[in-house]
Amino acid sequence: MESRIFLTAAELDVFTLLAEKSMSAEDVADNLKVTVRGITILLDAVVSMGLLGKENGNYNCPNEVAVLLSKKSPRSIVPMIKHNIGGWKRWSDLTDIVRNGTDKIKPLVFDNNQSEQEAFIGAMHVIAYKMAPGIVSAIQPGNAVKLLDVGGASGSYTQAFLEACPRMNATLFDLPQVIKMAKRRLAGTGLLNRITLVAGDFYKDELPAEYDLALLSAIIHQNSTEQNIDLYKKIYRALLPGGRLVIRDHIMSPDHTQPAGGTFFAVNMLVVTPGGSTYSFEEIRLSLESAGFIKIKLIQPDERMNGLVEGFKPYY
Repeated sequence: MESRIFLTAAELDVFTLLAEKSMSAEDVADNLKVTVRGITILLDAVVSMGLLGKENGNYNCPNEVAVLLSKKSPRSIVPMIKHNIGGWKRWSDLTDIVRNGTDKIKPLVFDNNQSEQEAFIGAMHVIAYKMAPGIVSAIQPGNAVKLLDVGGASGSYTQAFLEACPRMNATLFDLPQVIKMAKRRLAGTGLLNRITLVAGDFYKDELPAEYDLALLSAIIHQNSTEQNIDLYKKIYRALLPGGRLVIRDHIMSPDHTQPAGGTFFAVNMLVVTPGGSTYSFEEIRLSLESAGFIKIKLIQPDERMNGLVEGFKPYY
């Protein structure tokens, strides 16, 4: 119930409206062109959840909430929430998908909307960049000087690596429209002179070559095992002898019941992809070995899609 109430409040954009000034339910209804009865009941429920305040009959959005839930805030995660609104609608088909297969899968909400996709990529950076320094520290890049960030979105992890490793240069590889977003965002970091942006589709194209470190972050869950093996082979060819691949993703227990977040994310992949899932370390290890990697190891267990697995291209 709380999830649906929150999503509706975000969809109606009440947080942005009430971050600007306190309003009565009637004023909110007039601004949003909704019913007074409906918005009053909704707002009271959001107040009870601690996301809005209410004083003398007027509603307000506290600063600590507005910084994340007002679409006018530079730290806004509203695009990510709108993505989840689309997810809610897709999840409504879960029973039919479990019963009949993937025929009812609907396109992702941003597939055909460039502005929404751009906002979503930006929101992903707000979330990912907080995690990125810890991930880089756990990976311990050591003497690596050439990074290949495969499917690196707007460069959250590329940026974190380069900030931690002054001698490192990086190549960010992603779809053409995403590369344009990355270029705009990274322009303000002072790091673009150390980054090569390459547009392509890793399902169809070969990757740039001669790297000593490759990162595959939050990608393997969208693929089937066969798609992952094909991608691992491409990364293998892109690495120098002795080069290292690090995978960040949910890493499941052998029986696929832990961590709980990984089980739920597998359901999400069921409703949005033809063959995606979450994978155990043993499944990842076998796929990496099929692609030629050796010395495969779990670097960090998974708690919140921060599991890390490494593998190496042999010298021979």
